[in-house]
Amino acid sequence: MMLVRPPGMLRAIVAAACCLAITPAWAGDRAVASEIESLDVAKVARVKALRARVVSHYRRRGDKALADFAESGRFEDGELYVYVLATDGNFLASGGSSSVLVGRNVADMRDSAGKPFFREMLKTAREKGSGHVEYRWLNRVDQREERKLAFFKRVGDRIISVGFYIPRATASQARALLEQAVAAMQKDSRRAMADFGDLNGAYVQDDLYVFVVDSRDMKMVAHGSLPQLVGSDSRKLTDANGRHIVVEMAQKLRDADRAELDYTWRNPVTRQVESKRTFIQKVDQHIVGVGYYPR
Repeated sequence: MMLVRPPGMLRAIVAAACCLAITPAWAGDRAVASEIESLDVAKVARVKALRARVVSHYRRRGDKALADFAESGRFEDGELYVYVLATDGNFLASGGSSSVLVGRNVADMRDSAGKPFFREMLKTAREKGSGHVEYRWLNRVDQREERKLAFFKRVGDRIISVGFYIPRATASQARALLEQAVAAMQKDSRRAMADFGDLNGAYVQDDLYVFVVDSRDMKMVAHGSLPQLVGSDSRKLTDANGRHIVVEMAQKLRDADRAELDYTWRNPVTRQVESKRTFIQKVDQHIVGVGYYPR
């Protein structure tokens, strides 16, 4: 499949909406979507309520409703908006940033992770009538690209979709990133640790990042969020409650290859001190960790 390459200004706007390169991880999207749905019940309820209102309006007015969906504020709920595709992939209407795609066929368009998310949406809508898909898109509220979970429903030969942005990673995504980091360390630890510290690389994904500690001297040798910690004695590192968290991690790994630890830490996305759960694993003399921020 080929990426739709719009000309001129349209290309620039679409590029802004799909600008971060991350490791493809859509194989587990259904499990991730179910986990997100259970974590953010209120937002999912808002999405489904707006979608139901839009579907009802479309059934009353048919394609005349497409212009209504594009009107600012009429079919919106905060950051939530509706967009509509035809079952052949033509983009018909949008009340948000995807309005730049109206009039184009997006069936082969991919997000910044290379995921053909519209193709997945079209296939699911055709076979099951409704569903959900995760992808990355520009959040016009904070002007940054974020993960988005869209719920859609087919009405005749139209697909009506409403989604929300997911600023927080899930436990399954943290575990998946840890598995990737461990595999990279086992292959070439020196290169892996350099990659973990690349703020524009594949191992920094919103509030997910990798850190590595050398258990021989407890020095921090890689940190995807706070590179200034590299070279420091991690035994002195404490959370907001004064706990020596890396010392606790090392203790947990004395008699196990894997463990997890709950503590408080600053979320790099929200910039607030929040509860964090980190998964850790031993790789030779190194402690490799990835954590997430539960709601």
